[in-house]
Amino acid sequence: MPGPTPVPTPETAPYWEGAAAGELRIQQCTSCTEYYFYPRPFCPRCGSGAVEWRVTSGRATLISYVINHRTFPPSDAPLVIALVQLDEGPHMMTNVVGVEPLPENLPLDLPLRVTFEQRGEYAIPVFTPAEAAR
Repeated sequence: MPGPTPVPTPETAPYWEGAAAGELRIQQCTSCTEYYFYPRPFCPRCGSGAVEWRVTSGRATLISYVINHRTFPPSDAPLVIALVQLDEGPHMMTNVVGVEPLPENLPLDLPLRVTFEQRGEYAIPVFTPAEAAR
């Protein structure tokens, strides 16, 4: 699906490099061991600057979603905009793909797996139902 392309910054470069390699990377604080997302140079829990990038399992659970029928750029296909909880703990806004966008196909707590869509020169992490990702 076409869409906006990201504009990486020095702080987010490891995230986008991971996506290009087919890995979902997030940060973990080495002081309190908390994983967190969105990228930033300090831990939101304890404030420590001792943070490292980690490759996640790629597994998540559907927490909430909306089916957007008025997409940008315009498209005939609705877009599932979702909030997922990564197995490592953090929540992440994303899209759910690989499933017909109907409420009956998107039960809350649906197990998901990361996959990547190419947008220009960048890969974007999106999620698909775990059974569809096998």
